[in-house]
Amino acid sequence: MQAPRAFVSDQFYSKKIQELNVRSIRVVSPEDSIRLCAEKMAAEQVSCLFVGDSKEKLIGFVTDLTLRDRVLAKGLSPDLPVRQIMETELVSIGPEASLVEALLLMFQTKARYLLVKNQEGYLGWISRTKVLTEQSQGPFMFIQSVKEARQISELAEKWARMPQLIHLLISRGMKAALVNQIMTTVADTITQRVIERVIKEIGPAPAKFVFFVLGSEGRGELTLKTDQDNAIIYEDKANEHREEVRAYFLDFATRVSTALDSIGIVFCEGELMAMNPKWTHSLSHWKRNYDTWISDASQETAMNYSTFFDCRAIFGELSLLDQLQEYMGILLEKAPERFYINLGRNALQYQAPLTFFRKIRSEEIDGEKQLNLKQTMRPIVDLARVYALKYRIFATNTTERINALKEKGVFTSKEAQELTHAFDYLMGLRLENQSHSILDQQRKPKNYLKLKDLTKVQQVTLIEIFKVIEEFQARIKISFTRSL
Repeated sequence: MQAPRAFVSDQFYSKKIQELNVRSIRVVSPEDSIRLCAEKMAAEQVSCLFVGDSKEKLIGFVTDLTLRDRVLAKGLSPDLPVRQIMETELVSIGPEASLVEALLLMFQTKARYLLVKNQEGYLGWISRTKVLTEQSQGPFMFIQSVKEARQISELAEKWARMPQLIHLLISRGMKAALVNQIMTTVADTITQRVIERVIKEIGPAPAKFVFFVLGSEGRGELTLKTDQDNAIIYEDKANEHREEVRAYFLDFATRVSTALDSIGIVFCEGELMAMNPKWTHSLSHWKRNYDTWISDASQETAMNYSTFFDCRAIFGELSLLDQLQEYMGILLEKAPERFYINLGRNALQYQAPLTFFRKIRSEEIDGEKQLNLKQTMRPIVDLARVYALKYRIFATNTTERINALKEKGVFTSKEAQELTHAFDYLMGLRLENQSHSILDQQRKPKNYLKLKDLTKVQQVTLIEIFKVIEEFQARIKISFTRSL
């Protein structure tokens, strides 16, 4: 008897890579000819060969697409050594990882193949097609369909389907952190398609550049109530080309943001977008910005620019953002103490919503008691950021920051677990509330939740979470503001 489709799909979410039959690694020497590699792929009926001196010393790989794009399309001789055309970005994952994590990694790195690796070494490899065949429907086929969409109307239709997808994933018990990653991957993919379309319209950029995102998207923590937060860094150019380069990127950014707004990823009300001349600059100008923000170190600066420490590149010359972050690391090493004190104060702006009698403190909106879920999460985001910057951890995702701080001994395992569980629970509640607002009430997504809609178990859980937040805010007071 065949299992119901929903059951098969549910199994997919819990399945591990170690439950798949991974393919054995076939290795060719870097000096072997392209022809020999192609013959071997044909004889063994594989789409991927790895290149190296041995299975333990891999330096690259070659696929059927590599042969098409780098050999046939360019008219290269098949007698050349394979090292001249191999791809070098090897991506690996552990056997304990879930298929969900494997597909997210593939979409984020644009890898079609993953090496499976444990502490002893490489166990084999899996392909994107192999993993996708485990799931005939669901988020990853949806992401693939977004990658293949090109028209603005198509992309808008895909984005409009996100509430339904998020509701499905949350209702099936998927962790909010993974749901966030799926949303972020979809938003990134849509933005990349738009950027490619704009470049095709107005011609190639006159300088190397990187388009990067900030805030919740920079942290990979998107919700259904989101807007654009983005900026551009371009390489420094000679004086006579500066105005021409700047004019191109401002026009480019305006077209990108306008298209995204029409798709449903709306303009930022605070105008924190690359189309605003304040947020499109050369690398040297961006370095001066960070220098000013860190050396000035006022509380106003900490509030206004803290989101610029949550940056993630999604298109272009990624090394430009890497260079900026390296420079930021140098600045953080010699940052004045008041910089961290004011970031700490910024993390105390939003208190856990508990009354003196340990009840949930709510706001009166439209005659009903409501809780602002976004603000309840903000102290965790802010405290993870301030500790990460203090210890020069450059991950931007809140959970990744907390785990990295645990590895450095800043947080104990118990503290890290409490914070990540609290964050994940609040994010799940927020996503569930937003999808309910769109699908059931036909309203725009919101961050407010009516207290009357909470079950007793949810209320008790929230009170315990708010106690955890209070304890960590007290720690920040001591660590960063020198007072209780």
